[in-house]
Amino acid sequence: MNLGSVLFGSCAAIISASAAAAADAIVVAEPEPVEYVRVCDAYGAGFFYIPGTETCLKIMGYVRYDIRAGDNSYTGAERDTWSKRSRATLRFDARSDTELGTLRSYIETQIQYTNGDTVSYLPHAYIELGGFRIGATDSQFSSWTNFAGDLINDDVIGYGPYSDAPTNQVNYTFNGGNGFSGMIGLEQGSDGDFGYSDEELEKNYVIDDYIPDIVGGLKLEQGWGSISAVAGYDALDETWAGKVRVDVEFTEKISGFLMGGYQSDWDSAIGVNSYYANWEGDYALWAGLSAKVSDKATLNGQVAYEEYGNISASLNVRYKAIPGFDITPEITYTSYDDDRGDPIEGRLRLQRNF
Repeated sequence: MNLGSVLFGSCAAIISASAAAAADAIVVAEPEPVEYVRVCDAYGAGFFYIPGTETCLKIMGYVRYDIRAGDNSYTGAERDTWSKRSRATLRFDARSDTELGTLRSYIETQIQYTNGDTVSYLPHAYIELGGFRIGATDSQFSSWTNFAGDLINDDVIGYGPYSDAPTNQVNYTFNGGNGFSGMIGLEQGSDGDFGYSDEELEKNYVIDDYIPDIVGGLKLEQGWGSISAVAGYDALDETWAGKVRVDVEFTEKISGFLMGGYQSDWDSAIGVNSYYANWEGDYALWAGLSAKVSDKATLNGQVAYEEYGNISASLNVRYKAIPGFDITPEITYTSYDDDRGDPIEGRLRLQRNF
């Protein structure tokens, strides 16, 4: 046997062994690529794409701690001790572009613990598409004119349906350009005591047949501020109410507003007649001022008056201690033209926003 034969035989043996080993080897699957969360900047800060979709989602909320002392501004009742409330809120805002416009769904859940009692509720749950909105949220009678001042006790003299009671609704908002917009909607109403402690004043404002409440509004927004008007028809009591509000930006740091409301048929026997007019008397007025006194502190004040003869004034300082954490002390004085007297209430709110 010559050297060439030996080398040829050795190579053949090595090749055969390698082929046999390869046949028995375990093949490891390639790892799937990880899809990291992508930032979605189409709708503002905080949105991200839900992995595997073209839907943008924003998760936000706050944790709040409120302390109250003194009298109850709404009822005039004297407190024997502190009133305390803790609240946790989560908000989910999902949006995507479609051929019909932006499709949006918004959910807000709240759980709060007040003086030993826990309550959970759903103040907001609605869908929006191309100017249409359907679902539960604040009545447009309140939100269209942007509620009232930047205060905790902004509704001692109420400017609309009870603030903690959402209503099912269907509405459409038209944006006409140049700052002009209009709105028309149908609402179901809500069931609540409207802040009164007297059970005789409690009333169910949910419609009881197929005729809904009707609300409509107009708005003009410009560089100097805005003017807005809203009207609501209460189908249950067959009454109506309306408001007009003017907002003015005096400087970059100082702004103010003036708002007036009127209802068609107030009944002093039940206190509040129309679902949309949560004030006592045919008319009511609200005026407020906000001044940014430093990079962290803003001073907010509001005075309100209703025809029944009641006056309420509140003042607070919203202090941004650090990014995402606000401290707001507030004091409210109310003069009632009845046995509720002249209550004075102090509040302190600590809130972590995220």
